[in-house]
Formats: sequence, C-alpha cells, structure tokens
Amino acid sequence: MAVTHDRTHAAVPGAAGDASEPGTAEIAGRGTIAGDAGIGESAEIAGDADIAPVAALIADGARAAMLTALLDGRALAAGELARIAGVSAPTASSHLARLLDGGLVTVVKQGRHRYYRLAGPDVARTLEVLARISGRVAVRSLRQSRQARLLREARSCYDHLAGRVGVELYDALVREAGLIEADGGCLLTASGAQALTELGVDVDRVRRARRRFAPDCLDWLERRPHLGGALGAAVLDRLLAREWLVRGTVPRALRLTGEGREGLERIFGCKDLN
Repeated sequence: MAVTHDRTHAAVPGAAGDASEPGTAEIAGRGTIAGDAGIGESAEIAGDADIAPVAALIADGARAAMLTALLDGRALAAGELARIAGVSAPTASSHLARLLDGGLVTVVKQGRHRYYRLAGPDVARTLEVLARISGRVAVRSLRQSRQARLLREARSCYDHLAGRVGVELYDALVREAGLIEADGGCLLTASGAQALTELGVDVDRVRRARRRFAPDCLDWLERRPHLGGALGAAVLDRLLAREWLVRGTVPRALRLTGEGREGLERIFGCKDLN
C-alpha cells in the first residue's frame, strides 16, 4: 500500500522554517515593524528567535505527553496518542492539528489511516533537553515503577540508544579507544570503525548523512552521555535488526537480550550489562 507524506499544513508564525506574515516583525534584523504611525525609522530586531509559539505548543500537558511518546521514533496513530495522553479522540485530533501546524510533528497517510511522528531530530533533541532540566513525575504505583525501571535500563532516544545500556556502550567505545571525546562530539577511530563494521554498520554511508555524525547526547536519566547523531541511529538500527535489543509493551522501552549482552561484550567490551 502506498505511503504518502502530507506536506500541506501551514506553519505557525515563529516556528522553524516559517516565513513571517506581511506586516509583522521579521527576525534576524533584516525586517521592519510596519503599521506603527509616528515611527519614522524601521525598528529592527537584533536576531532573536521567537520561541514563545513553540514553547506554548509544548507547554500543554496532553501535547507534551504525545510528543514524549513520539520520542520512540516510530509513527503512532491518533487513537494511540489519545490513549497515551488520556484525552478523547476529538481532543487528540485538535492537539495534533496544532502540533502539525507548528512544525513539531509530521503526518503519514496510509490508506484511510494517519500516523504521526516527530518532525525530526532537532525536535527530539529539544524535548530531551527539556527533560534534563525538568522535574520527575512522582511514581505512585507498581506499574509506574516498572515503566520507570524499563526506561532507565534501555530506551530509544528518538532514533538512537539511551538508558543504562546506551551509556555503557558509549563508555566502552571511549574506554577501548573506539571513540575519542572532542568538544561537541566524538571522533571515530579506525578500531572503532572496525568494531561498528562487525556489528553491520556501514560507516562510510553514515558519514554522508545530512546530520551530525557522532555527537554525544547527555542522558537525562543517567546524567552521562550516550551516542547520538547519524552514527547513534545506525547503531540502534543494527541492534534492533539483529534482535540484540527488542521493543517491549512500554513505549520507548527496549529490552537487551542474552545474545545482545554477549555480542556487545564481545565486539565492544561492554562488561557491565548484567
């Protein structure tokens, strides 16, 4: 069945990629504030981004829950997102329309069904940064305690591996000199490339990706870095393909299999995954 991407929505003023409407203040000091009588000169804005519209979209509790669920990296149906956010189907549709117009999510049409996903890694990175500076949701049930434990162990951070397993993999790569930490990212060494090739990662292809190659990403639960960017996405893709990691019933949660534990120790020297 054919899958098509809906690109017909209009962007909310102030969101990424949005062109300013006529008669409004333009950003980056290149426009003017029009329509004010008595002002003889153009008033320029010194390059400040208008973050308020995007912040307002994220600030609603139901929309925040939907965006957090989409950090799984997969596309979810409106009904699934309504259940996760604890709202009715019409309310969920209204929230999703606002997120779509604001450029935070995209929609995929498959037949009569519509599936939503985050608009890209920049949105995911923004949500992860907000998570790091936010308080923790109080755990009030055994179910919530189990979910928190699973997410801390291993989870998808949009399209790369986070949690204790992701941190241990990053630490092992650095310890075994497969990665060299640099300011704002990591350098992959020849031995690191060899190990990743053994996993099945096409390192040369990943280097050509139109995103940062191997930035570190501070894990908001572990407070230590895991591997992000194009290389982190490629690693998670291979771990899932080999079923060294499998998805569970808790959104975003991943489970490390016995084969995966042995493989990560053999290839990368991960010794603390028991």
